[in-house]
Amino acid sequence: MIRQYELVERVRAYDPSVDEDLLNRAYVYAMRMHGSQKRASGDPYFSHPLEVAGILTDMKLDGDTIVTALLHDTIEDTEATLPDIDRVFGENIGRLVDGVTKLTRLELQSDRTKDAENFRKFVLAMSEDIRVLLVKLADRMHNMRTLHFIEDPVKRKRIAAETLDIYAPLAERIGIRDLKDELENLAFTELHADARQSILARLQFLGSAETEMVQTVIDELTVVCSQNGCDCEVNGRRKSPYSIWRKMQRKHASIEQLSDIMAFRVIVPSLDDCYRTLGVIHGHYQVVPGRFKDYISIPKPNGYRSLHTSVIGPLQQRIEVQIRTAEMHEIAERGVAAHWNYKQKGDQSEGEQYKWIRDLLEILDNADGPEEFLEHTKLEMYADQVFCFTPKGKLTALPRGSTPIDFAYATHTEVGNKCVGAKINGRNRPLSVELQNGDQVEIVLSDTSTPSPTWDQICVTGKAKAQIRRFVRQREREEFRDFGAKILEKTFRQEDVALTDKLLAEICEKFQFSTVDDLMAAIGDGTLDPNQVLYVASPSSRPTDGEVKKAAKKRKRKTNAIPITGLTPGVAFHIASCCHPLPGERIVGIAATGKGVTIHTIDCEVLENFHAEPERWRDVAWNRDSEDAQQVSRLNVTITNETGSMATLCSVLGNNNANIMNLKITKRTADFFDLNLDVEVVDVRHLSHIMAALRAMPVITSIDRARS
Repeated sequence: MIRQYELVERVRAYDPSVDEDLLNRAYVYAMRMHGSQKRASGDPYFSHPLEVAGILTDMKLDGDTIVTALLHDTIEDTEATLPDIDRVFGENIGRLVDGVTKLTRLELQSDRTKDAENFRKFVLAMSEDIRVLLVKLADRMHNMRTLHFIEDPVKRKRIAAETLDIYAPLAERIGIRDLKDELENLAFTELHADARQSILARLQFLGSAETEMVQTVIDELTVVCSQNGCDCEVNGRRKSPYSIWRKMQRKHASIEQLSDIMAFRVIVPSLDDCYRTLGVIHGHYQVVPGRFKDYISIPKPNGYRSLHTSVIGPLQQRIEVQIRTAEMHEIAERGVAAHWNYKQKGDQSEGEQYKWIRDLLEILDNADGPEEFLEHTKLEMYADQVFCFTPKGKLTALPRGSTPIDFAYATHTEVGNKCVGAKINGRNRPLSVELQNGDQVEIVLSDTSTPSPTWDQICVTGKAKAQIRRFVRQREREEFRDFGAKILEKTFRQEDVALTDKLLAEICEKFQFSTVDDLMAAIGDGTLDPNQVLYVASPSSRPTDGEVKKAAKKRKRKTNAIPITGLTPGVAFHIASCCHPLPGERIVGIAATGKGVTIHTIDCEVLENFHAEPERWRDVAWNRDSEDAQQVSRLNVTITNETGSMATLCSVLGNNNANIMNLKITKRTADFFDLNLDVEVVDVRHLSHIMAALRAMPVITSIDRARS
């Protein structure tokens, strides 16, 4: 463990003005409060907050943050209370500790009845003081480092998945790259150990030749720049195993096919030197088209600034070169921690850096419950960006794959709601087109327009999806309410029973509805039988109290067990064999008389046959409440013909919780087998993990998803 004087000296090394007495009191207080508590590893519990504080000293954070780290578990795990912290350490420390405690109490990934209000309070605390998030990320870092001491494998995997889904993207968003990389790789080790080991083995195999190549590139870049008057420092860094894994998934490529496993950084003295060095490199080497990105002119939302380019460099190797100043490099490495230091020194400008936090609050206001909020939160946090401009030149950063609908809602909610079209670079374009870097987007508005339910299938940002779904829910509710009112009036009229306001109030109380509108909407959507309402209202057929309560419980129970939403209850449907759609993919239904509805992926080629029949199209989506249902997907696999190949294939599938439904050898040669493989998977993300894990195996030559 870090000793008391060692911790103080660590902070004093970068902040001589730190309040040493405050640090000493926090150290002693936390050690005394945690007392004899033990961690799963058997170490004293106090070692955990101490290690968290140590991680934050590596980020050179201020004394208040280090004190918060020492105290962050006292309210949660000891007899200490928030008033105690306020009294002993002041309200500022108390506010920070309380903000961290709120997130600690929220298990972000588990059950669906989560209280999103707790997360909202954390987001509010984070928006007021980003140090709350820094402490929580350091807390999660140490917990991940000691994850192997937890005996329950299910709990380990839950924590690792939670880290990948929530905490690593948060670290990415605030620009702390080393923290993000370590969180991802620790989670990757737990969730996909075989794939990680295979990638490491491949990297080790390529290692000796790669080391020689890297040094050659560094030496030659240094000479080229210095000969042209550019003073610089060049270094190379290999991407992390998890980053390589994601690229393999995204590009459907093997590790040998990736050209940017290594990134070479050129550190120069000034901003002018960045562009001068870029010109030298472009003048000396052949540029790879479409690979230049200017994050100095257009910084990333987390403050990252650098020039990125790819060239055919030394040894005729395609290399990625990043050019930045020392200050830009510090912010690229340490993100918001570096920003915080500059703020302490007097730079108070934050610009749009934390706009995404405010967007999370807006998503919370429009989401239908905690699960949907967390789904949209994840969409909002992932980092691949595309940068577009308004006609007046204002920059808008969006996730890659965004459409004009996402741009409209990013501009303002009302702009999104009134959107009817878009002009991109002066030309009218469909609302479904994907935006590209540098596009100038003008949204065409109409005061009479409203969002279309189909927009949910072509937008990607959490904010847009939350707003569209909110509008659709409101409109559906209004339709169900009006429909339910007509049904109930007809039912009562047929039995000559007068439907008075007093009687409606009594019915609402019996069935536990807050308002008459809620009652009508339940009748309209089929949740409540209008005859049951009649029985309650009519003395001659009034059921017992037990029967009424049973009906109320039945109303509360979820009835939508099918995996597809948007279909009329009772309509038959089946999954198309041409495209094998999976949960998580955008889908559309095609109705056929006497055959029900066939579910296709939105990009299925078969849909071209139905463009002239819009009346047959159905707006459908996967039901999130049925996510545990298994779907079958077909893979085309080429595997080497050698002993143990099939065993490796089956082992990888088993380790990734995939069940083989059918296996057919379509072609066999002396060297290779071609297979058709049907596997049961949970969703498209599950399938992507399986394909990446198989692709990482040396015995797998190629793997693709079958589309017919």
